[in-house]
Amino acid sequence: MVAFGLVATVAAATTGALTFREARTGVLQQSQDSVIRQLRVQATQHAPQLGFPPDESALRNYADEIADTEASGGWRVLVTYGDLSATSATGDTFTELTPAVRQAVASSSATVFQRVRADGRTSLVVGMSVAFSDESRTRSGVRVYLVVPQTTEQAYVDALVTAVERAMIPALLLAVVLALLAARGVLRPVRALRQATRRIAEGRLDTRLAVNGSDELADLSHTFNETAAALEASVAELREMEARARRFAADVSHELRTPLAAMSAVTDVLDEDAARLDPDTATAVRLISEETVKLARLVDDLMEISRFDAGAAVLHLDEIDLAESIRRTLASRGWTDTVETDLPPPDAVRARVDPRRLDVVVANLVGNALRHGARPVRVRLAAARAPAPLAVIQVWDSGPGIPDDVLPHVFERFYKSDSARTRSEGSGLGLSITAENVRMHGGTVRAANHPAGGAVFTVELPLRRDELPEEPRS
Repeated sequence: MVAFGLVATVAAATTGALTFREARTGVLQQSQDSVIRQLRVQATQHAPQLGFPPDESALRNYADEIADTEASGGWRVLVTYGDLSATSATGDTFTELTPAVRQAVASSSATVFQRVRADGRTSLVVGMSVAFSDESRTRSGVRVYLVVPQTTEQAYVDALVTAVERAMIPALLLAVVLALLAARGVLRPVRALRQATRRIAEGRLDTRLAVNGSDELADLSHTFNETAAALEASVAELREMEARARRFAADVSHELRTPLAAMSAVTDVLDEDAARLDPDTATAVRLISEETVKLARLVDDLMEISRFDAGAAVLHLDEIDLAESIRRTLASRGWTDTVETDLPPPDAVRARVDPRRLDVVVANLVGNALRHGARPVRVRLAAARAPAPLAVIQVWDSGPGIPDDVLPHVFERFYKSDSARTRSEGSGLGLSITAENVRMHGGTVRAANHPAGGAVFTVELPLRRDELPEEPRS
């Protein structure tokens, strides 16, 4: 619309300027031709009365007769002959008469004219040499200069400017209206395309556009519909494949639990009798027992991931002492003497969380630090007040840290860094399960490298204001 308006403005202004110039030229040209023609006729008609050589009185009479030709009395005439001069108005200095006009009249037999603006007024200055009336047309030496005010012509020009200005305003308004109509016709399908694109981005892949006409916008709408249909088909196929994969993992995990339970029971019995077996058999029994434990842990992790994917995971919230919960997690796994802790006093930081899932979060992070980092491993709990009430749990190891190219992927499922994480007892799901459990609580978890060395995992869980510890009073 702006472009259309600018084009219309330029077009209207250009047309108005050209029209004004042509009309102004026509008005002034007509006035100029009329004055010159009339001056020639009068100068020739009254020339025989001059007598030759003329005296100053004859020149004055000649000037008066030419000036009286104009009924309105607007003509001012100067007649010169050699050093003699006379005017139609006594004392008139003819300031409008320039030396250039005098020189041009003296050097040419043609009529010379010039428009001069002085004192805010425009005047037409005409000069000509009077010739003898014989056939030779020899110049007599008498020169006539006429000054005619252009008041009427200027009024015509001013009226023309006003008319052009008045005509441009409706033209611009009409251009704006046409621009609005044109813009509406163009922008309506563009707005529809923008809204459809937003609906696609929101996941409504069945969005389609109405195709009207055969112009470029119709082609664009048709292409959008084809792209949306292809995207919908691809996403549907991917979702079906993902659903089948989830069902497969859940079914396999479920089917494995029963034989694994039996295998675990058998390996427990074999572990008790391993001391009475020969060394090679005892080694094999312990290996089977360890691998069975790993397999059972993997199956449990797969079952947990399947519940997250299916949306079946639920929180069983309870208000607990976070520091005490962390202590129980470390004690139940025999890490009390292995892990350094920086925990607040009892009941200093309380929160409504799912105790089982918080236990999984802390256990996974500490276990990951012990397996892939180096001791000492530190666990810290603190409460933050700004920008929002948070319980902050940090697990920091003293290992080499996490490579920069690995950091963005540490919470992905089954991800293992080739350089830092070779085959180990981890399933590759622990950190993914940790992230899901934290997300269910409305918190965040992130991994980074500590400036002093080692990897640090930070969990932030939201707290209510009344769950924050009281600030110490001075």
